[in-house]
Amino acid sequence: MSSLNLDDFTDLIERPDGGVRRDAEARRERQIVPPGALGRLDDLGEWLAAAQSAVPVRPVERPRVVLFAGDHGVAELGVSARPAGGAGELVREVLEGGRPVSVLARRLGVSVRIVDMALDCDPEALPEDVVRYRVRRGSGRIDIEDALTPEEAEAAFRAGVAVADEEADSGTDLVVLGDVSVGGTTAAGVLVAALCGVDASVVTGRGGLAIDDLAWMRKCAAIRDALRRARPVLGDQLRLLAAVGGADLAAMTGFLLQSAVRKLPVVLDGVVTAACALVAQRIAFRAPDWWLAAHDSGEPGQAKALDRMALEPLLTQGVTVGEGAGGLLALPLVQAAAALAAELPEKPKESEEPVESEVSEAAAEQ
Repeated sequence: MSSLNLDDFTDLIERPDGGVRRDAEARRERQIVPPGALGRLDDLGEWLAAAQSAVPVRPVERPRVVLFAGDHGVAELGVSARPAGGAGELVREVLEGGRPVSVLARRLGVSVRIVDMALDCDPEALPEDVVRYRVRRGSGRIDIEDALTPEEAEAAFRAGVAVADEEADSGTDLVVLGDVSVGGTTAAGVLVAALCGVDASVVTGRGGLAIDDLAWMRKCAAIRDALRRARPVLGDQLRLLAAVGGADLAAMTGFLLQSAVRKLPVVLDGVVTAACALVAQRIAFRAPDWWLAAHDSGEPGQAKALDRMALEPLLTQGVTVGEGAGGLLALPLVQAAAALAAELPEKPKESEEPVESEVSEAAAEQ
């Protein structure tokens, strides 16, 4: 019998401190630059102050990229421009410093952590700290079978919770969350379509490495078939992740919820993280208050999920590469907002007593 009760997250997750946010807004009104003149940077600074429960807001000094990795059996249908089982190669490229996220992380001075949940490769081919949470080798083909067994789904979810605790305990003050997967956007499309009650065509995008029209039609059909399997288990989010998600998506869902419990802000990257966030919102409705949407990738499923959670992307750059790259692009904005909120001087207070020269001038006029 499982001891995991998802309803506990509803009780454990609190909203960011509203009183602190009001204090941050009041401080902003006293600063020399008029409120609103910095656009969304004002809102960002106030959100971060509430998340930190600190006025003035503290700088974001220990951000971290956390990437959950996995291969999806549905990729066998030709729904991705990358070969099925190819996520392990992407992970190696990230570790070797040759992927966009690697370049951006070096430039910004941010460390990258990869968590293998279901890569379809020999675990000995990757470092021990990458593979230690692996649940299985590849997730099932969701159009005809479950991605995971119930036990595997719970193990993956708990792994995500454990990773969130590790990051919070180590002093990480903000996480950029992303995925490294092949077939992951197809699973994400199923989750978004199921939870938003829309057809497959509404959420089917072109993926990280753009697919042609024929592949798009195969992807749309796979999402349609998986949707039939998803609808009967919509009321049980862990069963939903087992049926049509995958180990990496289940882990990301657990990570998002536990990060909210630990009051650790998270920046969402692309459509896969948005889909997991949508599942997490169904479990604990206050959780999205701890997340930022980094960018609009152009994926229709991401747009649908973010709209449902009322999260507005910070950037619109059309970055579809995944792996946290778009999320990292938003990090300097968050850091800039924190710096401006904390370091802009306040307007000098008007003196209540007239200065000596003013008194003399008034006496002379009399």
